[in-house]
Formats: sequence, C-alpha cells, structure tokens
Amino acid sequence: MAAKVNIVIDQGTTFNTSYVIHDSADQLVDFTGYTANSQMRKSYSSSNSYAFTVSLNANGEVGLSMSANLTSTITAGRYVYDVEVENAAGVRSRVVEGIVTITPQVTR
Repeated sequence: MAAKVNIVIDQGTTFNTSYVIHDSADQLVDFTGYTANSQMRKSYSSSNSYAFTVSLNANGEVGLSMSANLTSTITAGRYVYDVEVENAAGVRSRVVEGIVTITPQVTR
C-alpha cells in the first residue's frame, strides 16, 4: 500500500523532497535495479500531466524534484500525484501518493 503524503510546491521555485520507504516487515526497500516514474495532474482523469524527476537508492530513499522553470508554468491550485517503481522482473508498485498544492508566485 502506498504511503499518503501531501506536498506543497511554491510556484516558480526549485522543488526537492525525499521519502524513505519500508516494506511490510519494516525493512528499508533496496531500490537497486528499479526504475521509477512520477506525475502530477489536476485530477485523476486529466490528460495534461507534469513529471517529477525521480531518484532511487539502496537505502529506501525516493527523491522527487522539479525545476523552477517547470514549477513556474503550473497554475496555482490543488493536484494529485503518485510515485510508481518497477523492479527488474517488471513488477510495478505505487509507493507514494497524495495531494500537491501549488502556491502562487508573487515575485517574478
């Protein structure tokens, strides 16, 4: 089951966050050999999406980032997101999901 984590991104700024993922036995997940994808959308059915850059490591850490150039193009408001990982055998899992709030930028 995916962890539920809501995040806030300030429009027009560089965004970085990370999560530490444990398995059902409370052990850190070794993400060696895994790939990952993460997107946010205005709603689950929206065709328009914004991709996070995802990093994974052997210590269970999943990192998400987005450039200031990209966050400046996103309209302020609430969005949904998730992070999916896939192992070498092709098994895909959702590890994090939640709400993204984009706060409006004043300084330009």
